[in-house]
Amino acid sequence: MPSLRFLTVFFVLLVLSGCGGRAVLGLNDGKQGESASVVQIYVSTMRARSNDLSLPYSAERAKQLNFAKFEIGIPRTHVAGEVESTSRTPSPERNFIARTFQPYDDKTQFVAALDADLMRRPEAEREIFIFVHGYNNNFADSIFRNTQIVHDYKVKAVALHYAWPSAGSLPLYVYDRDSAAYSRDGLADTIEIAARTKAKRIVLVGHSMGSYVVMEALRSLSLSGRGKYINRINGLVLAAPDIDIDVFQSQLRDIDDLPDPFMILVSKRDKALNLSGGLTGGHPRVGSGADVAALQAENITVLDTSNLDGGSHGVFASSPTLMALTTSGGLMNDVTDRGEGAPAETILADGGQVIKGAASLVIYLPAKLLGVPNGGLLTQ
Repeated sequence: MPSLRFLTVFFVLLVLSGCGGRAVLGLNDGKQGESASVVQIYVSTMRARSNDLSLPYSAERAKQLNFAKFEIGIPRTHVAGEVESTSRTPSPERNFIARTFQPYDDKTQFVAALDADLMRRPEAEREIFIFVHGYNNNFADSIFRNTQIVHDYKVKAVALHYAWPSAGSLPLYVYDRDSAAYSRDGLADTIEIAARTKAKRIVLVGHSMGSYVVMEALRSLSLSGRGKYINRINGLVLAAPDIDIDVFQSQLRDIDDLPDPFMILVSKRDKALNLSGGLTGGHPRVGSGADVAALQAENITVLDTSNLDGGSHGVFASSPTLMALTTSGGLMNDVTDRGEGAPAETILADGGQVIKGAASLVIYLPAKLLGVPNGGLLTQ
């Protein structure tokens, strides 16, 4: 039966490959033509430097953090929720493409650059948005996804991308899990760097296996007596977290003060996480939504996206409904302003227009918000 087991594992990995592709940045190409818009992304990474400008950071693990700034072009043909990348020579008219690349020598230079950018912004936009990518991403895959989220969600903040050394290769799930563990201290240091800037607010978002890196980084900060940097985080979001439920509970116990608000997106239709659970022994992942009540008891808001725009592993980045709710302010206002006992209703935006698809989103409020042991349920 070894051949059958191999085929089964290969099929699992094939489905999980939805987290990434084989994109190239395009820094070493002619770049004839103009992008429709350009997004600036700062990078802190535990990937090793490479001499290949198509991927200046490799899948190898660095001994210390590397820092840089990129300007990423978005094509005129861009469709919201998509990342139009290519493994060949990218075209600015049709593909995401890196327009500039500026490495920084050390942490001091990097903090100075972040502060300069923050201070050029209106006070209301002096925020740092940290994004941590998932499994099977090369460097181009992950920075392009970060760019797409910032652009499509109209994020008005300094974008800081934490790139951990995923192999960006279909069969190397175990290598990626080891790299995720290896990279926790790098993210902890990145959070400390962001906390030391002049940012008024910090929002931290992790996707899939990147959520494991996030939780391990917070755990590292707490156990090392650096909890004050966690307190600088004004919002934490884990999208489709690829974390064993028991491991997650253990991580929570080690973190003294969790960021607030803390939101997790789950989906029972997430095939990648269902198969990931099978690959790792059959135990469910946090992002599969198998134990929502336990999350509520930890004062975590849970968004069940099972019936929202397909409920896939990447729905957090591709959902037009979530984009509409977030850019209108409807989602967060609904979660924070309803109060105990408020009736369920469809979220409204722009003075009364119903957002299409909002009725498919289910929000489980944290226990503390409702003042009841097991939280409450809102059906959108």
